[in-house]
Amino acid sequence: MELTRKNLKGSMVALVTPFRQGKIDERALKRLLDFHLEQGTDVMVPCGTTGETATLSHEEHRGLMNFVVEYVNGRVPVICGAGSNSTEEAASLVRHAKKSKADGVLVVTPYYNKPTQEGLFRHYEFLAKEVDIPIVIYNVPSRTGISIAPETVIRLAKISNVIGIKEASGSLDQASKIIAGCNLAVLSGEDSLTLPLLSIGATGVISVVANVVPKQVHEMVEAYLSGTVREAQRLHQELFSLSKVLFIETNPIPVKTALALMGFISGELRLPLCEMSDENQKKLVHVLKQQGLIKSTRSAGCVH
Repeated sequence: MELTRKNLKGSMVALVTPFRQGKIDERALKRLLDFHLEQGTDVMVPCGTTGETATLSHEEHRGLMNFVVEYVNGRVPVICGAGSNSTEEAASLVRHAKKSKADGVLVVTPYYNKPTQEGLFRHYEFLAKEVDIPIVIYNVPSRTGISIAPETVIRLAKISNVIGIKEASGSLDQASKIIAGCNLAVLSGEDSLTLPLLSIGATGVISVVANVVPKQVHEMVEAYLSGTVREAQRLHQELFSLSKVLFIETNPIPVKTALALMGFISGELRLPLCEMSDENQKKLVHVLKQQGLIKSTRSAGCVH
């Protein structure tokens, strides 16, 4: 399915990258992908922040793109993270995503160098002209130190293969200005705000929580988009405690710990990320038990 501004919608999982003994655990990754395919996730999004891409080598990053695209094999779209604070490095990753036959790319705003709005515009303009592949902008100022302004997003919307934005600024005003000013698909980048963003015109979410409860996140988005607002509200309330506890420490530490406790992955992280504090892990376990996701406190693998 060719991704467009009109069909970029639903529950899209910001996939974790499972590790075992320092290497990508392909067996566990297959298990996760099968879980998502069975539970109704609409789009796979590997190689993002939740996938610890900042700690992957370029070879691992490209290999992960290839693996997910090949394994999913067209059953749902795959949007690969392909961002960098170097425009040429980002272009290299976007070219590889195209070569791997990914359906699109998620490109984070360049971090650390703090470009101006004109610099941000030129960064995305260059990538869009360089590679003919659907591009989703990723705005997450808490991670990057820079926020792309609605006015810049509206300028970029004139480029046909820029199809959407993952909006994780936490600002409903920012998302409202984008939705009012152009026809890009706006996706929630913050799980606890997905329902409010849907209410102002967003069409989906790139979700961390969907790693753990893909069916419920899919059902919430689908319920809202189909007009079943009360059901969407019920599911939002049901998911709210998870949406909070999975960010009690830096993402993806809690979500990988949760998946380890659920028996999906080893829970191994790469430095500079490290295991959760005992106090926070107890809070996480409490919510997971409340949600019926674990029955007893099994070992979180390499997390401890």
